[in-house]
Amino acid sequence: MNTKPAVKRAVAQTSEGSRPADLEFARALLIGLRAPEKSIPCRFLYDARGSELFEDITQLPEYYPTRTETAILEACASEIRDATPAGSLLVEFGSGSSTKTEILLSALDRLSGYVAIDISPSALDEAAKRLSTRFPDLRIFPVVGDFSRPLDFPAQFDAVPRIGFFPGSTIGNLVPEAAVDLLANMGRILGPGSRLIVGADLRKDRDVLLAAYNDAQGVTAAFNLNILARANRDLRAKFDLDQFEHLATYDDDNGRIDMHLVSRADQVATVLGHDIAFEKGERIHTEHSHKYDIAGFQNLAIRAGWTPQRVWSDNAKLFSIHELHRPLAVDRAA
Repeated sequence: MNTKPAVKRAVAQTSEGSRPADLEFARALLIGLRAPEKSIPCRFLYDARGSELFEDITQLPEYYPTRTETAILEACASEIRDATPAGSLLVEFGSGSSTKTEILLSALDRLSGYVAIDISPSALDEAAKRLSTRFPDLRIFPVVGDFSRPLDFPAQFDAVPRIGFFPGSTIGNLVPEAAVDLLANMGRILGPGSRLIVGADLRKDRDVLLAAYNDAQGVTAAFNLNILARANRDLRAKFDLDQFEHLATYDDDNGRIDMHLVSRADQVATVLGHDIAFEKGERIHTEHSHKYDIAGFQNLAIRAGWTPQRVWSDNAKLFSIHELHRPLAVDRAA
């Protein structure tokens, strides 16, 4: 079934006075919910309320990634500094609140500047204000943009060594082929001879993983359900939130957590004037979270044109931080 004409008409009806982010959400929502296997891209989990809930998740006792990555970064920051030439440019992909970046910025005291790339202007503005206060001598360049696409920097940085930063294991939200494409595009943005510091969650006992994504306080459930609440708020959709529940499962074959919203009953929701039918037990897929072993992640990096270098991890082998180098000539056609 070709849904494009109907989607185009429905989105067009919402366009007057709407924000670009709302139009993108509307398009993705209709396409995803009219597909045979319903899904909503995970990037739409992070509106203002979703971001607040995710910050709450990072403080939960079951959720190990944030505190573990932070501890690793604090331990290896001096090694990263020692390998970073004076005058380098730090580029953060998906900067968000930039809290982990403060660890690197404190260590990298000889930078020519810091470029923060994010699709959220408000997140960039808040981060820039906070970092300007803490690092008054640092030149900060917020860039509103999608780092999965080509981006250009000011000409003044053409000859400056660049070091990229991509924390949080966000790379795990992508299926492997998409992860390779993203890492390759980061290489194009940073350029030959650059380095990339990237966080990757590691494979581990399934019970540890399931507890992290099904916390006892229900914060992750609220975070997941917020994507439907966002549709109600921003697009005047009609989802009965009480008729959906959060579910996180572990796919051992693919080494990933999958998050879903499950319909509690046969029901119909309305999105931009379109009725979307749900059967009891039917799922909406909202997020992948791939977990890697170190060799598996390094293989992704190699396929994307990077050369793996150092790897740092915690004693329990819960999380890893990888240092990648971009050769002066890359064989991978991109």
